[in-house]
Amino acid sequence: MERLQKVIAYAGIASRRKAEEMIKQGLVKVNGQVVRELGTKVSPSDSVEVEGVKLEKERKVYHLLYKPRGIISAVTDDKGRKTVTDLFPEVEQRIFPVGRLDYETSGLLLLTNDGEFSYQLTHPKFKIDKTYVARVKGIPTREALRQLERGVMLEDGKTAPARVRLMSSDSKSGKAIVAITIHEGRNRQVRRMFEAVGYPVQKLKREQFAFLTLHGLNAGESRELTHHEVKQLRVLAETGKIG
Repeated sequence: MERLQKVIAYAGIASRRKAEEMIKQGLVKVNGQVVRELGTKVSPSDSVEVEGVKLEKERKVYHLLYKPRGIISAVTDDKGRKTVTDLFPEVEQRIFPVGRLDYETSGLLLLTNDGEFSYQLTHPKFKIDKTYVARVKGIPTREALRQLERGVMLEDGKTAPARVRLMSSDSKSGKAIVAITIHEGRNRQVRRMFEAVGYPVQKLKREQFAFLTLHGLNAGESRELTHHEVKQLRVLAETGKIG
């Protein structure tokens, strides 16, 4: 027997948190009856429907995408803009992005139909490192870099400590390239962090997610994760170490 929200998450319909919201909204049925109790447990023989669609066990898939700029990190967009799932026309499963990169940010983005896997990689308590390279306006001082490392106060609270490295600077153009590694995933967090210390981001790319990189991919290209990579990501989330 498994909790209903966990079954929905494993089926790739939504994250566990979103599944809980759907249950409370009366969007889930078990054996034809609406269920609103989060503690409900179901067995493999039970029939589960979400928004009128019966859960079918489908093969879990895991993709690594080099997201280009100018694409939405979502399944659909009410403004009709291109989304990351549009880059996977041949994938039969209903996949969704693990976290997000904003419209103007490029780089490494994972997509899957495994809600539990997505939860493990995005919840702050699991502390999965993500490395970005930013081109910023101005040349950050040592103190500004130390502020980023210690954490800066944003409107939604102070950020966790980060690892920061000034990669290059050009006094003539007044620009610098800075690498920053964080494990949180707040909305537009890296851009807001640099703006808070006075060096707005002009261009941003996520180059690494945990131990995964964009090696061998061009913008818009993707590949499936190997079974070993998926296993290593699960181990990293559960133990904080790569097995």
